[in-house]
Amino acid sequence: MGDTFGMFQPGASNGEPRSGRSQTVGTDPVSGLPSRVSAHRSPDMPPDGPGPVRARRRRPLIVGIGGSSRANSTTHQALATVLAMMGQAGAETMLLGAADLDLPMYAPERQERPAAALRLLAAVERADGLVIATPGYHGGISGQVKNALDYLEDLRGAPRPYLDGRAVALIVGARGTQAAGTTLTALRSTVHALRGWPTPLGVTLNTAVPLFDPHGRVLDRTVAARLDTLADQIMGFTYAWSQVL
Repeated sequence: MGDTFGMFQPGASNGEPRSGRSQTVGTDPVSGLPSRVSAHRSPDMPPDGPGPVRARRRRPLIVGIGGSSRANSTTHQALATVLAMMGQAGAETMLLGAADLDLPMYAPERQERPAAALRLLAAVERADGLVIATPGYHGGISGQVKNALDYLEDLRGAPRPYLDGRAVALIVGARGTQAAGTTLTALRSTVHALRGWPTPLGVTLNTAVPLFDPHGRVLDRTVAARLDTLADQIMGFTYAWSQVL
């Protein structure tokens, strides 16, 4: 992550979705930022005139992990919605849903890894940021999502071990606030143990009420605003972290 990314414009400070999210990104994605080159410009250099030519910046890769085995689950739809928002903001995205996480129980003593596990590990190793979404089962992370996170132990010897140096957005869906809260706390603890940086906002969803229509559109404006803020935070922190590497 030694190169930098295009500028991402955060949403409104009141948490409402900002307008124009799908607006095309300009040819110079950091034109709205103070240039680090101009900040260190020599006093002998003229203030105007052509400046240094900056290389085209690559798009950050945001990997989404989670969902549940139930088709069109609230958790899966929320994960897909956030990734779509970040895709519109200029990120490259990858969603690893329940079918991609159908893995054998993690066993560190075994050397062989199925193709799905290798794909998960390769995606996380490349990722500049992540979104993890899980249903709350009996007050905790689903077994499928926790097992997938356990596989990240195989990245202990990577240049960026585990989730080191990456912002991680968290989404929890559960029937009731108590289960959602305890599951979010457990998920934050797991991400911390993997050296990731959970975003300040963690989104909890009450799956006892319909939150998405049959086409995957968010029905609740408050939920839409929270998912929008979550997308803002993961993109903002991913961009900011790229500046110090």
